[in-house]
Amino acid sequence: MDRLSAHLDRGWDLAQKGDADGAVACAKRALESDPESPEVHNLLGYATALAGDAEEAVEHYRQAIALDENYFEAMLNAAELLVSPLEEHDEAIALVEEALEVAENPEEVTDCLLLKADALVAKGEREEVAKVLRRIPKEALENANYGFLAGRAWFEAGDLKEAAPLLEAAVTKDPANGDAHYYIGMLAEARGDTQGAVEAFLRTRVVDLNTAAPPWAPLPDTFGNQLRKVLEALDPALAQFIHGAEVYIVDLPGAEVIVDGVDPRASVLVETPAERPVRLFVYQRNVERASGALSAIEEELAFTIEREITSVFVEGEPASGPVDKSQLN
Repeated sequence: MDRLSAHLDRGWDLAQKGDADGAVACAKRALESDPESPEVHNLLGYATALAGDAEEAVEHYRQAIALDENYFEAMLNAAELLVSPLEEHDEAIALVEEALEVAENPEEVTDCLLLKADALVAKGEREEVAKVLRRIPKEALENANYGFLAGRAWFEAGDLKEAAPLLEAAVTKDPANGDAHYYIGMLAEARGDTQGAVEAFLRTRVVDLNTAAPPWAPLPDTFGNQLRKVLEALDPALAQFIHGAEVYIVDLPGAEVIVDGVDPRASVLVETPAERPVRLFVYQRNVERASGALSAIEEELAFTIEREITSVFVEGEPASGPVDKSQLN
């Protein structure tokens, strides 16, 4: 194996393990060996995104595409970041259209169409979403993951009728897909089926408990230190509401609060029991899921804690409760 390939292989191995710094270091060493390698710039983009810098990652992906105008993987990687977190939806759609021109099989076509649908959902263009989703090759939807992703897109576009069979098939084919169970719960909730929603959300919790934490997940003590740092930096106007609060870090919301309407994917929950101190529950596994990278945990904690405090004490409605589906068809 030559030196460049060794650096690339090592970099991807570290990236898959969640070691962003190690992956970036390997990619930079590979860049020294061959600065004109599109594969190196693609790895740099992936590792930089993992480290939390989406804008720089997109630039690396664009450099990879400049070196190889048919680099499908780099196109989709960049478009995914442009959809979220960068929210440059028109740019993402333009890049997906370029990727569609070089897609070589139904799976690659489906990857493009699903990403374009996500961008259109974010723009609120429901009619265009439907047109895109109907272009997905039928054979691709037999795949449990593609079926779930298409069902999720239909749901996010507000079409429960189209979403239902795809989501139901997804959980049947892959009962270990917690996301599919979660969207089945969302679907039931949107239909007004409270019992069905709770049952699906409880199944979501079971699957999530049995799913391994991401390789980059912090140790409990490290996570506790991150939480402490966030709480100390809270806006005093919000911090006053949880002064002296009992703080608990647990993996996931318990079954008893899910039955009471708490989202199984909630990151935090504030409780205000009568004649007792306020209690703040922080759900580490859900924070990790929402963060997507170690570098984003503190930002996610700050956002969700501020939102929950505002909802409970200012607006009087907990943010960790069921999602409002009033805008769905």
